[in-house]
Amino acid sequence: MNRPVRVLYLAGSGRSGSTLVTTVLGQYDGVFAAGELRYLWQRGEVENRPCGCGLPFRDCPLWREVRRELPVERAAGIAAGLRGRLRLRGLPGLLRRHRRGRRPVPAHPDDAALADLYAAVARHTGARVVVDSSKLPPYGALLGALPGIDLRVLHVVRDPRATAFSWRRRRGLDGDTDSRLMSRPPVWKAALLWLVWNAVTVRLWGGTPGGYLRVRYEELTADPEATLRRIAVFAGVDAGTTPFTGPATVRLAPTHSVAGNPSRHRTGPVPITADVEWRRGLSGWSYAVVTGLTGPGLRRFGYRWRRGGPAVSRQPAVSGQEEG
Repeated sequence: MNRPVRVLYLAGSGRSGSTLVTTVLGQYDGVFAAGELRYLWQRGEVENRPCGCGLPFRDCPLWREVRRELPVERAAGIAAGLRGRLRLRGLPGLLRRHRRGRRPVPAHPDDAALADLYAAVARHTGARVVVDSSKLPPYGALLGALPGIDLRVLHVVRDPRATAFSWRRRRGLDGDTDSRLMSRPPVWKAALLWLVWNAVTVRLWGGTPGGYLRVRYEELTADPEATLRRIAVFAGVDAGTTPFTGPATVRLAPTHSVAGNPSRHRTGPVPITADVEWRRGLSGWSYAVVTGLTGPGLRRFGYRWRRGGPAVSRQPAVSGQEEG
């Protein structure tokens, strides 16, 4: 009988440091940084966008081998099906099913292809842990119900004012030369999505003993080596083979991530520093809007209301200790 594939799923809101965490973890022995695998069918197979290694997805030798085991002729249909199944308007039903102990995302014929994807990735990479930074909680809930998946959830949280500011930056999907931009939601929408997705992540997995760990972007950038070591131990990774060349510098080799922030293409020595441009770049009006809309989550995740001074308060590490 095949051993289940351990998937470390990064859940929460976008622009919270998930690409950084994924890329660094991909440097550890036995870990495969897959990127946002929910986009493999559309951005990878249909659009043939660049792999993390720089080659077009369908030309990458690794993904060429994985694709042999997948129904790639149905990629467009699988991508469309996922979009329909994971819509925000389906969230109340998902949470209702979860509360009743039922499968949060109903079964679908495409689930076999999804399970085959993770099994093929583990088989062809030899990885003990596959890191998926798809973030969207409904997709994580779908994965957790698939046969052959051993899911652990890493909840990465960042100050909502910082994420709202980051979303407004103009970035190409795969770098500065890409004419297709990443989405740029207005600050009010970014704030609401931050509140919803972080709250849903806690609701789905916060009470899972040993299966949930929460870290904040701010503690990651304040002490990168210790924070990544804690994440690696949680994921079941040998943290002895560290990619750190200093307390806050990592040496990055190319990964084969299929989607994510364009920073996934960075290689060589990379310093890990906090991006705090939002503190001076976010207007007073935007700060007030985001703070007002995310108020229920600020205290829960240890963020201060007022502008100026420390952005975060001290919080203990959270690992499956909250009510689900």
